[in-house]
Amino acid sequence: MPLKQTSFDFDFIETETAAAEPVVAEEKKEVIKVKVKPVPVEEKPIAPGDVVRRRGRIKLSTAPDKISVPEDEVLFEKRYYSIGAVSEMFNVKQSQIRYWENEFDILKPKKNGKGDRYFRPEDVKNLKLIYQLLRERKYTIEGARAFLKKNKDAEAKFEMIESLKKIKSFLQELKANL
Repeated sequence: MPLKQTSFDFDFIETETAAAEPVVAEEKKEVIKVKVKPVPVEEKPIAPGDVVRRRGRIKLSTAPDKISVPEDEVLFEKRYYSIGAVSEMFNVKQSQIRYWENEFDILKPKKNGKGDRYFRPEDVKNLKLIYQLLRERKYTIEGARAFLKKNKDAEAKFEMIESLKKIKSFLQELKANL
């Protein structure tokens, strides 16, 4: 039995009626031409309150405003915080916290028999310092690690910056009330 060669030629023509028309060309070749009607894509209208999800990283310019770490008095009321509570404070995923734990030596959360991580208030303050270096000051991981090793008094500088931010927000609030 001799073999036949079959080839397809697709002709994309935009028409309102689409129908398949088989056409036989030469002796041993079958040619099928298909007309395809483009299908319109239905787009949902975006309401003003809808959140549009995009792939990739979040913009760093919007990230620093979203942390909600309590004041020291409230923070030190509990002895340990779970990784879920800490990730909610910094508005990052738990995997991000675990990654920072592996990268920075100053983070040493306590682990129970199951492997659950519990962060002391000192660890939360160190996470706040790391967050400030990485997200607000836009250091790389290596740069932040080197900064922490080189500047032993980085925590004191960080506390001073935090107190200056509080004073600034207080003065801005006072100005707005005048």
